[in-house]
Amino acid sequence: MTTHRPRIVDLSETQPNRRRGGDLRALLTPTAVGATSGFMGLAIVEPGDRIGEHYHPYSEEFVYVVDGLLEVDLDGETLAMRRDQGLLIPPHVRHRFRNVGDVEARMVFHLGPLAPRPELGHVDTEVTETTDSRDGYAPPERTGAAS
Repeated sequence: MTTHRPRIVDLSETQPNRRRGGDLRALLTPTAVGATSGFMGLAIVEPGDRIGEHYHPYSEEFVYVVDGLLEVDLDGETLAMRRDQGLLIPPHVRHRFRNVGDVEARMVFHLGPLAPRPELGHVDTEVTETTDSRDGYAPPERTGAAS
């Protein structure tokens, strides 16, 4: 068994992932810190932007809104989320987030357990247009300072 030393990961060490919209930053991942039970990151969503609909076949997703106003669609039902609110999204529940406020929204997310392989962790159910072609895609489970 490999033991990893605790390590602080700064947001500036992460790469943006805009494949689903917004700016998703995976901070505490298997690659970055040796996580084995899941991964944690920050979603930054500008006013009017969204994170496209998807679901996780293997993981629960815990989300916590740090700042801003979001709407989340859960299998077609729309709920409002604001600063200092959290939500648990069970596996297989389709979800999308929209920033409906006039300031940047920030949301911490954690998914666990990990999918058997990173590419199996997310299933997109709609195409999301991205405006920044410089951002390549790496599954969040593989994103981190060490990748």
